[in-house]
Amino acid sequence: MISKGGSEALLRVLVDTARTPDPDYDVLLPLLRLLAKVGLRDKKFGQKALDLEALDVTLILARKSLAHSYHLLHYLWVLRVSASSVTTAAMLGINGAMELLFKVITPYSRRHTRIVRAATEVLAALLKSKSNSRRAVNRGYVASLLRLHQDWYSHDADHTYVTIRRGLLLCLKHIATLRSGREAFLAAQGLETLLGMAQCCLDQESAEPAVSAMLQTLRQGHPRSPLPLLTARSAYAFPDTASATPEPPHALTEEDFEDNSDEEVDKDSESDPAKEEDDDLETDVDKLSAKPGLDRPEEELAQYQHMCPELSCSFEELQSPLGYDLNLEDAQHANHHHIPTVTFPGQHCFNKDHSSWGPERTNPASASLLCRVKTGRSFKRRPSVNAPPNRQTSSAGTEDPSGHDASGIQAFPEEDAWDREAISCPRIRDFSSSPKPGETAGVLEQLLRAHHKQIPFHDPRVYMAKAQRTRSAVGFEMVAFPDLWGHCPPSGAQPMLERRRGIQRIKILEDVRRLTQPNDIINRVVFSLDEPWTLQDTTPGCLRFFSKFESGNLRKAIQVREFEYDLLTNADVNSSEHQQWFYFRVSGMRAAVPYRFNIINGEKLNSQFNYGMQPTLYSVKEALLGRAGWIRTGEEICYYKNHYCQHATAAGGTKHYYTLTFSITFPHSDDDCYLAYHYPYTYTALMTHLDLLEKSVDPQRVYFRQGVLCQTLGGNPCPLVTITAMPEASSPDQLEQFRHRPYQVITARVHPGESNSSWVAKGALEFLVSEDPVARLLRENFIFKIIPMLNPDGVVHGNHRCSLRGEDLNRQWLSPRAHLQPTVYHAKGLLYYLTSIGRRPVVFCDFHGHSQRKNVFLYGCSVKETLWQAGCAVGAPGLVEDVSYRTLPRILDKLAPAFTMSSCSFSVEKSRASTARVVVWREMGVARSYTMETSYCGCTQGPYQGLQFGTSELQEMGAMFCLGLLILELKSVSCSHQLLARAAALLNGGEDALDQHLQRCSGGGGGRSSSPELDDEPPCLEEIDYSGDGSSDQEASLPELDRQIQECASHREWGEGEEEEEEGAGLKQSGVRLPATVQNSKWLHRVFYDGDLCMFT
Repeated sequence: MISKGGSEALLRVLVDTARTPDPDYDVLLPLLRLLAKVGLRDKKFGQKALDLEALDVTLILARKSLAHSYHLLHYLWVLRVSASSVTTAAMLGINGAMELLFKVITPYSRRHTRIVRAATEVLAALLKSKSNSRRAVNRGYVASLLRLHQDWYSHDADHTYVTIRRGLLLCLKHIATLRSGREAFLAAQGLETLLGMAQCCLDQESAEPAVSAMLQTLRQGHPRSPLPLLTARSAYAFPDTASATPEPPHALTEEDFEDNSDEEVDKDSESDPAKEEDDDLETDVDKLSAKPGLDRPEEELAQYQHMCPELSCSFEELQSPLGYDLNLEDAQHANHHHIPTVTFPGQHCFNKDHSSWGPERTNPASASLLCRVKTGRSFKRRPSVNAPPNRQTSSAGTEDPSGHDASGIQAFPEEDAWDREAISCPRIRDFSSSPKPGETAGVLEQLLRAHHKQIPFHDPRVYMAKAQRTRSAVGFEMVAFPDLWGHCPPSGAQPMLERRRGIQRIKILEDVRRLTQPNDIINRVVFSLDEPWTLQDTTPGCLRFFSKFESGNLRKAIQVREFEYDLLTNADVNSSEHQQWFYFRVSGMRAAVPYRFNIINGEKLNSQFNYGMQPTLYSVKEALLGRAGWIRTGEEICYYKNHYCQHATAAGGTKHYYTLTFSITFPHSDDDCYLAYHYPYTYTALMTHLDLLEKSVDPQRVYFRQGVLCQTLGGNPCPLVTITAMPEASSPDQLEQFRHRPYQVITARVHPGESNSSWVAKGALEFLVSEDPVARLLRENFIFKIIPMLNPDGVVHGNHRCSLRGEDLNRQWLSPRAHLQPTVYHAKGLLYYLTSIGRRPVVFCDFHGHSQRKNVFLYGCSVKETLWQAGCAVGAPGLVEDVSYRTLPRILDKLAPAFTMSSCSFSVEKSRASTARVVVWREMGVARSYTMETSYCGCTQGPYQGLQFGTSELQEMGAMFCLGLLILELKSVSCSHQLLARAAALLNGGEDALDQHLQRCSGGGGGRSSSPELDDEPPCLEEIDYSGDGSSDQEASLPELDRQIQECASHREWGEGEEEEEEGAGLKQSGVRLPATVQNSKWLHRVFYDGDLCMFT
């Protein structure tokens, strides 16, 4: 109806009817109801009413009907839907609509409450216009609205008129979007008044609509202020001549956050988020299917030949593969007595003597990853609860609460005998020379001998040796204790935190109370990278903070109250954005005391911290007792928009910030603890892991080569790992098979803050060199090229997303430059080289982390699915597509407990055209080019449902991905009979059993994710206006307006006499004569006679 001009036709009928000397209300009132219903669904209704002069007509009729509430209600409904357009609302304000409404909105009275309610809703819609809000401020309406709300509140003990109170509050909220409005709101004691009311009715469910609006109004009315930083740019800088010189910082005031433009932005006419997402889809078939040429001279590809020595070297050279930096300097720091072998969740860790290599250890078939999946046995680990805050040191020889055997763990050394600061964050240089008695290195050595627990593929001595070679623009001198000591995972996965109802509102009210009741506010800077002298703050009873170590990120700490601290994270180097990752040390705490931490400069609109995710904590004292390392912890966690802003002149508009708040009760007094966004995994940890991994393999059976892709801008080598099986013999046939194995390429950690991707890659690496039969089959049939960290510099400096140049490297794959984005340039060059010699990878996968969704899922590329998603025709002539891109995700959906097919997407967006996934698919022709996203939080399905991911679950996902690659090969038409036979033997059955298993792994139906997944981000228990665009009140009130109109037309529950009862009856019974406009339109005639609302109910 709307698309065929129905709105315009009805508006013309309204104008014609209203202009008659004596309007026929038997026609006019049903027409007004119908217009209101249509206006709810037509986003252009207000502009149409303005163009056809129906807006002025409605306003005039409303003024004439002030004494007739039933008629007035209908006019208010039409004004309400017309005012949904901000442009129309501004015009209504110019024509005196607000003055009219203030005549209708009276102090508390039991009469005409429906009229008052409708008027408040119209006024709230009008005040979305900046010009109307300025007019309201200039005419003193702010104080009047506060008095009206206070009057209705004081007479509404049972919350009968909560909708009227809500409408008045939304009026105040919209006015407070202006600086002058906030000033008027503060001058009228609005914060104090609403704060007291909110505290009184916070827990009363019947007052929910008013409480929600009250919280939004308090947040909007809070004065805006800049972040307490000298500049928004990172405290760290890297000299880069290609970057623009940053502007000098300037002091910001409240005026910087005021938009003084008179331009009215009609938000309701803009496309909705779903349409914007569809608009981002690439619909140009030529761009989707065309294969661009090389982005470099072809002769340059020859340089990548040395990265693939497995294709040309002889068997003798393969006997001792070269490894990066494996020299005597590392060897003297390594503990060679026990080199650990690979372990996985549920597998026992055993030691292997590195000095001798015997026959390869053969595990029974039951230990095979494939067999465990086949028999339905998963890696499910029982949930563990967080250790109680006041747990005490366990005695030697007992099992601690984390489930780890503490036998042999000695008690703490006397604290007078060692420097806790030096132990908890030791200096790198102190470990470089031979220790002397009483020196830090000697104390560390004693602690290692007395307390260190064997952790697979980790050695603190090797780690410290590697740390000496890790370069940073800052020149880090310290090493974080968790990275040096190593991480021992807890015995079970930890459940997601159950969110307590109202916690977010409580925190917002506490923030408001800071301004209105500042008596207990300390507001003392206790740590700052911009003010180094605060590093030495030793105020009694104050926590001490530190973050100047690898991957550390904390820029500033401010003590707000005795046990509350505001924290600010550092922006990415050479950037003023991407504040999300944090990792810092805190000390000087008391046990059994809850400390509140507020990280106040978050940028994302929402976070998994609102849906059960907890930050991670590492206690030095717990680690010295042999207990679990990093654990999830924290209570009263929520994430919400705060009052801090940055005036973004370049981007236009104002940048708003968000607060992550959580409370932690530390397990020990005077402990040294580390807090992080997610389980940290440093560049030095990777280099240590690769060296120990290389030493653990049998070079007679496993080809493991640790090479260097390139040097980063910061001077760190980017490792390139090659894994395959050694040829069984040096015969030409064996060497030929060796050199013609297909390639699988895996990359990870292009975004430094996505540390979970490193743990997944770690699991894949350890599995591929393990003695698992599946791993042996993979090595014997593929060559794996793995770049486990594409952005080493960003990881070293604690960035969240960018390189040292402040660039997102995963948006540089289209045209990378060797001197600006070396890791991407050479990774792309290596893929170009493999393609040019006919060795295009079977699968390319880039491991990532996801902060907005749960589970693990893949993004792939498909021309047809992109066109279908965008609503375009997919049957274009000559458009043929290999549908094998869906096979691997289907396999993983059946194999991996954490993986879900329903979250996968295969659309190609314009904004992702320069990502690794799309470029490798489009330019190299790799049909199975993926991004694998792993949640920071946890799972909503399967055996891990309701649990947060730990490092064990992340490493398991890496192993499962490798298993998926094997099954993908088994299902391919090119799979050899020899491989099929060996896989069948693993399953303890014939090829029929294998076929049945493969059908189960990749079948289209019957899987646990076959049904559509519900919204992964359900709304919070209380809705706080995250977006700040004022749309939430409209979405809540328009359906209610729809209900009111329907109720009026159907039930007529009015107490104003028999005359009005007859007016409310349907036209079919009245026998009225319709206007000529209606008589001449068959469909309008049908609408009126079939009932004025029938088409919409």
